[in-house]
Amino acid sequence: MPSCTLEAFRGPAPAAGSPWSAIMLPFFSAPIPSSGHGGPEELVLELRAILAEGRLKPHFQPIVDLGTGKVFGFEGLIRGPSDSVLHSPLNLFKVAAHSGLLVETEAACIRQLAQAYLASGQPHKLFLNVSPGSLSHPAFQALFLDEPGSLGLAPGQVVIELTENQPTHGFDLLRETAERYRARGYALAMDDLGEGFSSLRLWSELRPEFVKIDLHFVQGVSQDPVKLQFLRSLRDIAAGTGAQVVAEGIELEADLAVLQDLGLDLGQGFLLGRPAPVPRPSSYPLHRRAAAGGPAWIRGRHSTAVRLMVEVAAIPPEASTASVELRFAREQELQSIPVVKDGIPVGLIHRPAFLDVMARPFARELYGKRPCKSVMDPCILVVDQLTGLHELSKLIVESDPRHILHGFILTEGGRYAGMGSGHDLMREITQMQITAARHCNPLSGLPGNVPINEHLDDLLAQGEPFVACYCDLDHFKPFNDVHGYRRGDEVIQWLGRLLEAVCEPDLDFVGHIGGDDFMLVLRSPDWERRCQGLLAGFDAGRDRFFSAEEAARGGYPGEDRQRRVVFHPLLSLSIGAVPAPAGTFPTHHEIATAAALAKKEAKRQEGSSLFLERRAR
Repeated sequence: MPSCTLEAFRGPAPAAGSPWSAIMLPFFSAPIPSSGHGGPEELVLELRAILAEGRLKPHFQPIVDLGTGKVFGFEGLIRGPSDSVLHSPLNLFKVAAHSGLLVETEAACIRQLAQAYLASGQPHKLFLNVSPGSLSHPAFQALFLDEPGSLGLAPGQVVIELTENQPTHGFDLLRETAERYRARGYALAMDDLGEGFSSLRLWSELRPEFVKIDLHFVQGVSQDPVKLQFLRSLRDIAAGTGAQVVAEGIELEADLAVLQDLGLDLGQGFLLGRPAPVPRPSSYPLHRRAAAGGPAWIRGRHSTAVRLMVEVAAIPPEASTASVELRFAREQELQSIPVVKDGIPVGLIHRPAFLDVMARPFARELYGKRPCKSVMDPCILVVDQLTGLHELSKLIVESDPRHILHGFILTEGGRYAGMGSGHDLMREITQMQITAARHCNPLSGLPGNVPINEHLDDLLAQGEPFVACYCDLDHFKPFNDVHGYRRGDEVIQWLGRLLEAVCEPDLDFVGHIGGDDFMLVLRSPDWERRCQGLLAGFDAGRDRFFSAEEAARGGYPGEDRQRRVVFHPLLSLSIGAVPAPAGTFPTHHEIATAAALAKKEAKRQEGSSLFLERRAR
């Protein structure tokens, strides 16, 4: 949980030997804070007054979709009055723990957060911190289950966020309690994943809809390859269980960029929004997007999992096993049936596995009237329908092989949308690779004119801002005439590698128009620095194609078209850059024209140069 959030909703002080005592008693033994004006008794009286007078201060911190920059939901936080030592959530709950007012305090926090959020009219989800001990307390079951209307919020709008660090026993009770809340329509989230030791078991037992990764693994991830590997692993586990990942503690742009490149779903932290008394629904201006997977030039709005989606009617977990058998008998082509509860995928029933079970002796007597969840496979692969096909293929290859046979579930906004099959995915990947190879430039191996134009049109259709950079070699024809076309081909291939090196693989694009002409399509915020680095790198490396004498003289003699001996300068690189904010250009044709004109202006300058066409802004 971020440092600014509510430290914990703890529940009643546990008795010795209870399932929660091992982890909770050290907290309750912490010293009571001093107000400077009295002892613990005065603080307890002050706490009672705060609760009676409703003076707790709700705050809300946004949770942002890392793909779009839009607010996905808010985490509800609490503070005491600003003029009190109980302003700190840590102090507030320490006093409540020692005074036996924890349940009352926690319930008051929940009520005031819900009332404030309801008054704001926000349609987004509200994340409410609840400790497992309180989750099973009768007072909380009455608040959430027996009288859900008392919160004023629909259960589907509320995410119950459980603190992660739990003892290694008591999971059966917690799982049963959590299922009661989920059955009513509440979603579950695990908080501070990675802070304790029982994280993965708790994740496996509860199957939460959201998993919040502890800020330790988020802060500094751009500089720490070990943290990066941890996040990759957690991301892959989440993809296999259908959970959405929330990265906590985002404070640096560099860390945010890494999280987006990893394809994490949601983010929270001071960079994206600080806690405020009123939830603010404004979007964060993200400069980067999560990687769609695979080379940029064979990705686009058409190369996502939505192309594979087949509409298959889902069934609830309570549907009878007999009805599943009847449906498979009626629909002979049907291979898998998704099991969905309140819009959230929870399992899959695969035809061969199901028929194998039903072929056993007395299977119909044993399973016929039982709910189908008893025969479903809960280990499913769930992906968003906008996941890139290359990323999806990587997930399938790295996960359980049965996903290729059983298929995978596609969601839209976390809710069931349809099914996809491994066979269809492989067919699409193969076709994309064939198409890409057909339009490759044979010399550089880079995409040619067709994929360049398609990539530009994709970005225009998505409203993505970018900068188109037309790159052209100066004095290349005389170089070819004097040094030979084979040496010229080596220059072209070397320049292609330089261009690829300055690109951010999941944001930028490089294509080969033909000859010595290339196109860079840059979405990296530091695109101008990358172009200047490209020019410097070209000038530093070009001498390899010349003799020491030619490099020292800055050129070489050769014949012009009239067969006169003239002095030719060394090769240089000109770049014409055209910024393309959303709505500036209707199609790639206008971009190509503007970029060609900008390139001509760059070539008017001596040596390697960058010309920025500002009139296109």
